[in-house]
Amino acid sequence: SAVTGIFCFCLHRRACAPAMWPAAGQTFAFPVPAPTQPASFLAPALRQGSVSSSAWEQEAAEATSGTGSHQFWSFGAVASATVLLGGLAAVSLRQAKRGAAGKKGRVVRLAQEGEDVVPEFAGNVFPFSAVVGQKETKLALILNLVDPVIGGVLIQGERGTGKSCAVRALVRLLPEIPSVVGDKYNSDPYEPNTMSEEVRERYLDGEELPTVMRRTPFVELPLGATEDRVTGTIDIEQALLKGGKAFEPGILARVNRGIMYIDEVNLLDDTIVDVLLDSAAGGWNTVEREGVSVRHPSRFVLIGTAHPDEGDLRPQLLDRFGCTVGIRTNNDAEARFQVLKRTNAWQFDAAKMEAKWGPKDAALKQKIMDARARLKSVKCDRELAVKISNVCSRLNVDGLRGDIVTNRAARALAAYEGRTEVTEKDVRKVAVMCLNHRLRKNVVSDNLDNSDKVAEELMRVFGKGPVAEAPPKQAVPAGAAA
Repeated sequence: SAVTGIFCFCLHRRACAPAMWPAAGQTFAFPVPAPTQPASFLAPALRQGSVSSSAWEQEAAEATSGTGSHQFWSFGAVASATVLLGGLAAVSLRQAKRGAAGKKGRVVRLAQEGEDVVPEFAGNVFPFSAVVGQKETKLALILNLVDPVIGGVLIQGERGTGKSCAVRALVRLLPEIPSVVGDKYNSDPYEPNTMSEEVRERYLDGEELPTVMRRTPFVELPLGATEDRVTGTIDIEQALLKGGKAFEPGILARVNRGIMYIDEVNLLDDTIVDVLLDSAAGGWNTVEREGVSVRHPSRFVLIGTAHPDEGDLRPQLLDRFGCTVGIRTNNDAEARFQVLKRTNAWQFDAAKMEAKWGPKDAALKQKIMDARARLKSVKCDRELAVKISNVCSRLNVDGLRGDIVTNRAARALAAYEGRTEVTEKDVRKVAVMCLNHRLRKNVVSDNLDNSDKVAEELMRVFGKGPVAEAPPKQAVPAGAAA
């Protein structure tokens, strides 16, 4: 709109006053009336369709000497003013479109202050409890909800195995969290170390922070997201309407204290991977661009799904995931029938599915919240912790993140099962998912699945291997003997 305005303005001046255009080497200026006298001298000339060169020269001389009643603006000033007016028109048009769109359709977004924090799931999100199989995947996701410090889950498997379905169904289990009213970064009103700078200043000044319960953020990062949308950028609307510099928070601000899900994470652009690594390292996002310096908290649980045949993850990003699980196509006939049955029921009669599985999801959500409250009282015996470190040492795991994650996952499992003491069975149940992806030293030669190595070391240290999942029951063919 700004460029069109400049073009039309120049064409109009060219058509109406050919004599106004200066010769080579002369200064170009537009006659504009002073604020106290509107464009009285210019209106008759425009109505006639031309302006005499002598009148033009006289007005220019008066304006240059300061004796005339008119002011002259340079072409750059007129162009700048046209650009500004065009920008304001574009902003107004976009706001009008937003208002019209809001009246026509329903927009699904995060709960804001004063709104109902109970989401409407009927017909929108497949029930988590209705997902067939995937016990190890479900356990890894639940443990990360009990203790978000574990670091997230990477789910690898074949196409069409329900990886994304299980992750998106996790929205039903997300608890409500307290947040500071009006804060863009979901600051925790009770943890000064994780507050935004503005909220921390108010907290240190002794101000009583108003709080509101909000649903834990769940943000899905698309593969085509740009860096400025992830980290944040300049708010153009505020800059044009109010003047000055304003920061528009990005995805890393919205997902603070929540969950970030990336489908096909192995195909994510390296630039975005670098941004995520910087934020995951310290839990803070720092933005330095266009003269704006902003630092805000960004702590989140990273969940990714990937197909191993489509490419490998960068070792730095792979190490950031607390757990990795693999999903294979279930060849059991009864399990495949249940998947088909529940999928059709959800498509054609979602209300009935909601009535059947909704209460189970609600009970599972309450169990997770109880486990969170119990987590601080869970203890791990020193001898058991030494055995965990011994397993990691024998496996030659780089760094200490494997030791830490295995300990935290075992404590989360004990809290989830209603206990306050970690057992060897807890460790054997989570060790494979916590250490499997940390044994790949060479991306080219090493295998993706190292569960056999972990199981072997568990046998040496604990005398028993991983806790095996019970095999599915085989369907009895019709007519077979009992």
